[in-house]
Amino acid sequence: MTVSALSAKGLAEPANMSERVIDLRRGGRALAGSYLYEGDGLITGWHSHDVHQIEYAIGGVVEVETASGHYLVPPQQAAWLPMGLEHQATMNADVRTVAVMFDSALIPDGGDRARILAVSPLLREMMIYALRWPIERAHSDPVSDAFFQTLGNLVIEALDHEAPLSLPSSEHPIVAAAMTYTKEHLQSVTAEEVSRAVSVSERTLRRLFSDELGLSWRTYLLHARMLRAMALLAAPGQSVQETSTAVGFDSLSSFTRAFTQFCGETPSAYRRRAATSMV
Repeated sequence: MTVSALSAKGLAEPANMSERVIDLRRGGRALAGSYLYEGDGLITGWHSHDVHQIEYAIGGVVEVETASGHYLVPPQQAAWLPMGLEHQATMNADVRTVAVMFDSALIPDGGDRARILAVSPLLREMMIYALRWPIERAHSDPVSDAFFQTLGNLVIEALDHEAPLSLPSSEHPIVAAAMTYTKEHLQSVTAEEVSRAVSVSERTLRRLFSDELGLSWRTYLLHARMLRAMALLAAPGQSVQETSTAVGFDSLSSFTRAFTQFCGETPSAYRRRAATSMV
């Protein structure tokens, strides 16, 4: 079953709270299972599941939003979404993902927040192998139960190794508006422009970011630029120079330094790794 199929059943635009809980098992009784998404793009709409989910980006980039943050899932990373967590996913162009769903019996403590996880080669291969057991099948069996219990243990271990690939969110209306404006104008945005857009002084803007988010507006801007750069570099044919300009760096060397410090590898190395993961 693909995410496209889920969307066709009403996932994209839930009409009310009761419809937001999506039964991925479709009445089946399997303790765990998988689905594959391949497509050009999809925005799921806000929803939750009655099972835990880990979604791995084989190719392309997935963005996940929750009430507490905006998360980026680049190639070779996975998003952990615990049971009951309301979220919205954006599948960007040329995305291919595999998701594995777990009943709480297999992973009793999934936490209450989203996380981005580094995926080991073993975890990656097991998630892909899990595609032989779709989540919507009628029943579990001893072989699949043993497999998913082992996979679940690997996921529990991975939950202790979280990747810092998220942006905070805020219920404060001015801060939320400022963050939105910042993300929409990464190529040339300044604190003065943001302040004018949300009708506060620069001093007030900086104070609000510090009080509400625990970080400066400039740090938020840098993180937003780095996450957007990671998404852009994962796209086929995107050059490092084009990416540097698109996220507001006048100097390629400055962009390379900032990206390397943030991601632990150069933009060129990251782009090569992202391209390899899509093969």
